[in-house]
Amino acid sequence: MKTATIRGWAFVHKWTSLVCTLFLLMLCITGLPLIFHDEIEGALHDEVWAPANPGEPYLTLDEILAAALKRQPGEVPIFMSFDIDRPVVNVTTGPTADAPGAQMHFMPIDRTSGEPAPPVGGDSGVMEFLLQLHTDMFLGLPGMLFLGAMGFLFVIAIVSGVVLYAPFMTKLEFGEVRRKKSARIKWLDYHNLLGIVATAWLLVVGLTGVVNTLETPIIDAWRYTELADLVAEHEGPPLTRAPASLDAAVARAVAAAPGMELQFVSFPGSPFSTDSHYAVFLHGETPLTERIITPVLIDAADGAFEGRREMPWYVKALSLSRPLHFGDYGGLFLKILWAALDIFTIIILGSGVYLWLAKKRVGEKRFFSEAVAPAE
Repeated sequence: MKTATIRGWAFVHKWTSLVCTLFLLMLCITGLPLIFHDEIEGALHDEVWAPANPGEPYLTLDEILAAALKRQPGEVPIFMSFDIDRPVVNVTTGPTADAPGAQMHFMPIDRTSGEPAPPVGGDSGVMEFLLQLHTDMFLGLPGMLFLGAMGFLFVIAIVSGVVLYAPFMTKLEFGEVRRKKSARIKWLDYHNLLGIVATAWLLVVGLTGVVNTLETPIIDAWRYTELADLVAEHEGPPLTRAPASLDAAVARAVAAAPGMELQFVSFPGSPFSTDSHYAVFLHGETPLTERIITPVLIDAADGAFEGRREMPWYVKALSLSRPLHFGDYGGLFLKILWAALDIFTIIILGSGVYLWLAKKRVGEKRFFSEAVAPAE
């Protein structure tokens, strides 16, 4: 590679790295405890809840719904969701099916008794703060998009770093660290070694991070295109009589999507359904596919199957990027690996700042000549 080309790639690597480094350091530092979010929350909230009638058959969904509505007289159901680790159904009600979030009431119900259950421990103040800072820096969608731009620059910095690795190490063994050289050369070699070892992981986390920052526009695009098309195909007049059995509707939806499990139900008139249908959302059974959602419409008047729609590729990409970004689909071992690579990244970013300062002190021409020279 010609010297001018090397300098061009070095320019790209330097400035894409410098622009995003501060924000990437913040993301790595906040991301480290978030990798162990479940374990930390479990330690902070160690209260053990048990169902009222363990081992007994579960109440039907219709019975659960009736128990929830009894506690909120005059309200209508909006959503129903299901805890993964507890026999609890969460029923969301409101004065109307399209009520804003501030007017909704969220009720966890014990599936063995129909009595209220305590909510899941919930995020501690510290973990909630870290998650918000990591997600959007408390700026909402603009913050998410800004961090997405920083992630995109990070990906460019990784690619340019890989391109530069060959000419900088052409006269050295792969991964060699010149320990007898100056501190700046040793740190350059450590920077290159950690960077090239972690390249695949850095690209995965960087790209999935960028995708995650686009969650709101992606979900909105899905809701107002694919999901809207499915709803429009079956839109009918508002329900004027008692709805069909919820249990029968869910069973019909599950039968229409073999290999999938129930995730949540959107009731007639709610934002994710029509005025005359249950929208039953199902997800995959494996750790990787449990984020892939398929909506099924069931006629709320007679429980008949009306239609289903696979998620488009861009929503599937978003769904798969979430667990991949935090490494939370492969158990504790994968989380530990993710944490180790996160620490590598912090070292890479910190050493990159140090090398930039060192280059300013000694001059770029001298720095390049020392860096490319063979070990003595």
